[in-house]
Amino acid sequence: MVGAAAPPGNGTRGSAGSGVKRQLVYVFTTWRSGSSFFGELFNQNPEVFFLYEPVWHVWQKLYPGDAVSLQGAARDMLSALYRCDLSVFQLYSPAGSGGRNLTTLGIFGAATNKVVCSSPLCPAYRKEVVGLVDDRVCKKCPPQRLARFEEECRKYRTLVIKGVRVFDVAVLAPLLRDPALDLKVIHLVRDPRAVASSRIRSRHGLIRESLQVVRSRDPRAHRMPFLEAAGHKLGAKKEGVGGPADYHALGAMEVICNSMAKTLQTALQPPDWLQGHYLVVRYEDLVGDPVKTLRRVYDFVGLHVSPEMEQFALNMTSGSGSSSKPFVVSARNATQAANAWRTALTFQQIKQVEEFCYQPMAVLGYERVNSPEEVKDLSKTLLRKPRL
Repeated sequence: MVGAAAPPGNGTRGSAGSGVKRQLVYVFTTWRSGSSFFGELFNQNPEVFFLYEPVWHVWQKLYPGDAVSLQGAARDMLSALYRCDLSVFQLYSPAGSGGRNLTTLGIFGAATNKVVCSSPLCPAYRKEVVGLVDDRVCKKCPPQRLARFEEECRKYRTLVIKGVRVFDVAVLAPLLRDPALDLKVIHLVRDPRAVASSRIRSRHGLIRESLQVVRSRDPRAHRMPFLEAAGHKLGAKKEGVGGPADYHALGAMEVICNSMAKTLQTALQPPDWLQGHYLVVRYEDLVGDPVKTLRRVYDFVGLHVSPEMEQFALNMTSGSGSSSKPFVVSARNATQAANAWRTALTFQQIKQVEEFCYQPMAVLGYERVNSPEEVKDLSKTLLRKPRL
């Protein structure tokens, strides 16, 4: 549905006591899948209360716990947050920081959060004006008590959380079954070869998370020998390349794709708790036709599409920038971003990822390659219609 987004205060927000059931959304994805940009499609919407990677706090507090062992704690945190109980952040605040004194600016991603950085919490921005937040400006906002942030949370009818640290949609089943919650899952996916390439480029920024993911590998599973990352041998001495960071950047793909395969298998034959509550969005479709994808996503969660949001989506996929930093959002060329892996990875690396990820690739419509020449022929699309 297309229509102008109404400004706050005219019915786009509703308090918990207004009798209007809140729409809850979880953006289910993995690192380097375009999720920071995708999250901005909600962060920028005046009707949405958005939280960026809150489970980061769980992983930091319980490090070096492996990814699988932290799934229960992640779900419990989400359960609290979807009820606007933000005191859960205090449980996972850094040692010695005094959890009870945690403020809005102590929450991961707060410096680009449109609610944190906008009136009434901060005069720097207005929530109804679409546009990226400058973290340098937001960091100067007055820190607010979590109780004050909770008050804002309860004003919104749509609450969206984006996360990369839930690995199987079945982990969310208790929340999806809960009659007190109306939760929908948007599964953002990207060609695993592009994900692997991006992980290698940003490997040092993701080393802790990669370690936690790799620790979750099933030691009984058959796997190919690890190949070189970023075109260099693992034992390379050259500064900045090779070594453990590269090893884990590729190794994490095995766990990520195995978990993705489980989720997709569940979605292909959805149980009652998932029917009507799950949507797959391919990154390639998002950047290829951002307005069409935005409308599809907003229709799924009951949001109106404004001309301002359509223009924002277009602008974010037609820029010239790029970044290897894990959590930076900037406008970039969509075609270049979608195809960069085809010139960045060696053919051996590509086959390594395809071996790990052939099951989700088949379901999602990502074609495997047969030769280095096929990879380099950018006139040939490797996308086909997905099964979901």
